[in-house]
Amino acid sequence: MYTVSVSADRPYQLQSSDANRRIDALLEYLRVPEQTWRLYAEMLTTVLKMFEDRAGVADLKIAHMALKEMRYGFKVFGAYRQVPKVTVFGSARTIPTHAVSAQAFGFGKRMTDAGWMVITGAGSGVMGAAQEGAGRERSFGMNIRLPSEQEANPWIADDPKLVTFKYFFTRKLFLIREAAAMAFFPGGFGTCDEVFEALTLMQTGKQPVLPVVLVDEPGGTYWKSFVDFMEREQMMKGMIAAEDMGLFRVTDDLDAAVAEIRDFYRVYHSQRYVGNNLVFRLRNELSTDTIAELNERFRDLLDGRADQTAGPLKAENGEFPELPRLVLPFHRSSFSRVRQVIDFINR
Repeated sequence: MYTVSVSADRPYQLQSSDANRRIDALLEYLRVPEQTWRLYAEMLTTVLKMFEDRAGVADLKIAHMALKEMRYGFKVFGAYRQVPKVTVFGSARTIPTHAVSAQAFGFGKRMTDAGWMVITGAGSGVMGAAQEGAGRERSFGMNIRLPSEQEANPWIADDPKLVTFKYFFTRKLFLIREAAAMAFFPGGFGTCDEVFEALTLMQTGKQPVLPVVLVDEPGGTYWKSFVDFMEREQMMKGMIAAEDMGLFRVTDDLDAAVAEIRDFYRVYHSQRYVGNNLVFRLRNELSTDTIAELNERFRDLLDGRADQTAGPLKAENGEFPELPRLVLPFHRSSFSRVRQVIDFINR
């Protein structure tokens, strides 16, 4: 039992020093590694603070279920972190013979043929078609429990890579977080919500820039109308910047959609922040001339000169030791232009 003090004005105030000692004793007993000790301690402290705050049953249920869903999602994806994955979004209502469903099927198959895995929301329509094209072995399904009881499509049902969520926000976390690319097919409110959230996260630097492809049926107007709205009502009225429109590509050609995703990773591999620097891991070294041109072309984004190193920086703890690095003193003022930097080094 945790020691608490009781008073009239705050009946359940934890004695923090005693609680911290007990948490440390528990973590020591469990032999928690030093690098994760602080995080586990803070998570346990947060739970105890909810007790101290006298959180209600409804609040506790939300916190409990969200953490439970995240834990299981992390577990499912943990064994596949090194495999590139593309998330496919789109309508659950398109019938199998619809042209959009045919596009989604073809896209799923092409991406798995290229060595990728496919993540969908596990429903029918576009999601089921992409799942069928990808095949069960190369698929993940992120299902959502709805009042109408959305059933997982037969190509992912009962698979250990199927996760069922109560909350949309935890589901969307995995649909976006685990993706190395995202493909959006025509859909309803949910699809529009998801594409705007993905673009917002990249625009604000909350999510690394990824290839985002808006794929229509051949000759379709869904995404053309969507982009027209963004240009006319958002960009032209100063609500988004012109460079924000470069965060995605629009096509009705599957070969172009697949090429857009694969070419994004032709030289660029991944990124992380080290101190004030944005560090790109690269598949190939850049020439001296390329780095000089990058420094000139993107000097408005940098607080100093970009440079290249042969391997990981110290703070990266030896991750991807075989990959050279491009170190950018990025001042984090225009994340949409990071996409332009990636396109430049890939060319």
